[in-house]
Amino acid sequence: MTTEAYIPEAGISMTETALRHIQKELAKHPESNGIRLFLQTSGCSGYMYETQLASAPEGDDESILIGENVTLYVPRKDLAVLKGTRIDFVTRGLNSMFLFENPNATGECGCGESFSVS
Repeated sequence: MTTEAYIPEAGISMTETALRHIQKELAKHPESNGIRLFLQTSGCSGYMYETQLASAPEGDDESILIGENVTLYVPRKDLAVLKGTRIDFVTRGLNSMFLFENPNATGECGCGESFSVS
């Protein structure tokens, strides 16, 4: 059984596995206190998820406290597309990655790098 951190303001949830991964990464980078999740125009379908360690909000970022001492920064312009997204961290073979389950995504490109919304 896994537990999830739910962020009501943004409608974003994060599995305990994803939260633990972020906490481990932050321990390696004490200048950062969270992760920035944003959308990039990319690929053949339209949008691509991007993440980066962060220490403060940028521009119009919404700052949302998750877990213990971890902040999720999300640009306000991306909140509508990300609403309801569940973030997990998975290992497949030798690769580990964030997995985004977004109910707003209506299609994905063949390689899985980008997604589209209606």
